[in-house]
Amino acid sequence: MGKLDGKVALITGGNSGIGLAAARLFVTEGARVVLTGRNLATLNAAVEELGNESALAVQADATDPESSAKAVEAAIERFGKLDIVYANAGISAPTPVGDTELSTFDEVLRVNVTGVFFTVQAALPYLQKGASVILTGSVLAQAGRPGGSAYAASKGAVSSMTKVLASELSPRGIRVNNVVPGATRTPIWGQNTPEDWAKLEAGMSLSIPLNRLGEPEEIAKVALFLASDDSSFIQGTDITADGGAGAAPMGAPIYCLS
Repeated sequence: MGKLDGKVALITGGNSGIGLAAARLFVTEGARVVLTGRNLATLNAAVEELGNESALAVQADATDPESSAKAVEAAIERFGKLDIVYANAGISAPTPVGDTELSTFDEVLRVNVTGVFFTVQAALPYLQKGASVILTGSVLAQAGRPGGSAYAASKGAVSSMTKVLASELSPRGIRVNNVVPGATRTPIWGQNTPEDWAKLEAGMSLSIPLNRLGEPEEIAKVALFLASDDSSFIQGTDITADGGAGAAPMGAPIYCLS
């Protein structure tokens, strides 16, 4: 038996990176998944990989509440219920102070904060006792990375939202938790070649005690834990998967150079 046998999951941003890795893992564990994203080609490719019986793709814009509602309606129409919401869709953009357009800053917040809230709100009427809502944060909410004010603020907001939603939904038996990835090998970094990835990893790994970037599949396993009944008494928490960068920074290679 799989950990998610008979369950239906909505995964926003499910056409690449951590979202797609989670979709693969959820299906392997017995779930049926509804994937949303902006890129119809990658959505269709994901469904082809996962199988039409197990997956449904819905082109949706995370900044549009009506789009989120249509995705939820499609999930109910196809699979009849909804047990898991993984509000994973997110974007990043440079927002250095003194050189940032309002439209850029606003877009990051609309996708990463407003979009997350309205995804959960759209799904809420269909979530029953035992359902799991999973959000995606980031260690950059607290890392102080230069030029990342909008992204950091958005992920700090997601962490705060997790606690509020957990308080609101606890009386209904719905759990809300937040996966907090560290540096992970996903398209959000914008690297396109093996050389680009090697350069990024060489620099980033110096600040990570485990001396490497995370893989999307490793973050997906945290999401699986939160989606399953294995985490039935975990509520309102942030679970960090960052190779020790936050908890044990002095163990990073940069501090061990001779």
